[in-house]
Amino acid sequence: MSASGVHRPRNLDWQRAAALLYGDWGTSKAYVIGLAFLVAGYSSLPIIVAVCALTGLVAYNYIVICKHFPDGGGVYSAARKQSRLLAVMGALLLVANFTVTATLSGWAAMNYFGLDGAVVRWATIATIFGVGAVNYFGPKHTGSFAAVLALPMVVAVVAIVAMSVPYLSTVNLEASHDSFGKNWVAFVGVILALSGVEAIANLTGVMKLDPGATMEAPRVAQTARKSIIPVAIEVVVGTVLLGWAMLSLPHTLQPAMKTDWEKMVRFLAEQYGAMTFGPDFGHYFAVAVGIVVGLLLLSAVNTAIGALIGLNYMLARDGEMPRSFTRLNSHGVPWIPLAIAALLPALVGLFSTDLESLAGLYAIGVVGAIAVNLGSCLFNKQLPLKWYERAVMGVTFITLFAVELTIAKTKGDALFFACCVLGVGLTLRGYSQRRAGLRTVTVAEHVAASVSPEVALDFRINLDPGQSILVCARGLTPVLRFALEEARFRQGALYILYVKELAVTLPGPLESTERVRWQDDPEAANIMTTMMELGRQNDVQVIPLYSVSENPAATILDLSATLGIDILMLGARHRRTLAQMFKGDVANQVAKELPENIQLVIHG
Repeated sequence: MSASGVHRPRNLDWQRAAALLYGDWGTSKAYVIGLAFLVAGYSSLPIIVAVCALTGLVAYNYIVICKHFPDGGGVYSAARKQSRLLAVMGALLLVANFTVTATLSGWAAMNYFGLDGAVVRWATIATIFGVGAVNYFGPKHTGSFAAVLALPMVVAVVAIVAMSVPYLSTVNLEASHDSFGKNWVAFVGVILALSGVEAIANLTGVMKLDPGATMEAPRVAQTARKSIIPVAIEVVVGTVLLGWAMLSLPHTLQPAMKTDWEKMVRFLAEQYGAMTFGPDFGHYFAVAVGIVVGLLLLSAVNTAIGALIGLNYMLARDGEMPRSFTRLNSHGVPWIPLAIAALLPALVGLFSTDLESLAGLYAIGVVGAIAVNLGSCLFNKQLPLKWYERAVMGVTFITLFAVELTIAKTKGDALFFACCVLGVGLTLRGYSQRRAGLRTVTVAEHVAASVSPEVALDFRINLDPGQSILVCARGLTPVLRFALEEARFRQGALYILYVKELAVTLPGPLESTERVRWQDDPEAANIMTTMMELGRQNDVQVIPLYSVSENPAATILDLSATLGIDILMLGARHRRTLAQMFKGDVANQVAKELPENIQLVIHG
């Protein structure tokens, strides 16, 4: 529930959540197996299996986390229960991760589309800015878009594996001749498939509730489990089989495989398609697979940019970033986080040379964030974990912590990048807190307990006899005058609702205790003060309501049911613009879902 007391709409089903997760995990095989071959050649199968095993282990841990954090179980929410500073550091590591994810996915997409050389860098940067421009209007139906692309990707993987089955062999497999230390470093360098699960944990606050759960006592364990398990199985099994198929190709193709490692799935499609149905089929099948994989990678770019916008906005709303980060454009998208979400990945792409250099930057952010999340849950004694859940979480945490230390030691550019993100982020945090007049002090526990705020009282409004009316306003329009006349005529209360649209996907609940106030919004303040004065003059009780919401229709429906109003009034809109095509019609959405006992009046 938001700080305004309004529940965020829970409309994300397990299918769309799984599609969003697959947009990251499913595309990881597009470069994981190729990178493994580049690192270890024909002895890379154990490394691929180890990476898949770690992916499955992380998936299990996040099923547990989602069960215990139904309002958002990402690193920021989980770590905040231990320390605000730790939570911010975890969130900043996610910023680093999402930044590289956007660039890495865009770069890989260009490779799968068949672009080569220096064109890839500039095409990637142009793509990032293009996705950023689309997000100017706010994220719309990203889960549905990812779901449409996920099915062709699964079909492509199944087709490649099916064609490779007659040719699978262990003849070419080689045992590694390197030491454990070198194999461990190679394993660490191939971990490129974890960030999607952090995004799913962040989305538990908008997942559909389990049967029998309520908004006051939410449970999303079934929804989270159903969204994570099938994707984890496909990723683990599919990646291992594709890796085996790659290593079943003859040694004569090794030079070509090392040249095309950045688009290995497309290479496998061409080789096994040609071996099964001839060279022409192999060529066209490879082109089709390249398009499918490339489009899904572009979906991953969009998801990463949307996550960056939401993460920076949430940090600002919680007072951890400058308040200027919360300023919204006319479509409800925060300006500065949108600019950051486009500029950071583009800047990383500008200074990158190839996909291997981006892969070196990737893991330090996501592994660090997941390790902070797991560690926060592991050492949270108030979290009711079962003994075996805590044990598995402990093993996973130790493994990821060792991976993070290895990355910091062996990849200086990744450590420098992470330190830059943390340094800039913590500097902005300190600046915003000083501007807000906040200072950090240390007091004894009993002193902190004595000054902690109590739970706010449940204020109930005593309504006068008569029908209550709720009118939604975006300006001093004729519908307000009509509503005031009706309220006076019916001798009822008049609720004035102003919804500030927020077109941002928030990674978890807002932790700020500061309530949003209509007095701080100039447009809303003008409406409320005018109507309250008119209500006083006409003996009508006017009650102002203000909400910041990413789904105005759901907010209107929720408040209508919660307040038990009798009549809902909406003003008709006559605009026919491009923006209206993006945003849809709120009145139509409300009319479809409004309970029958509430009258709907549309005033034009």
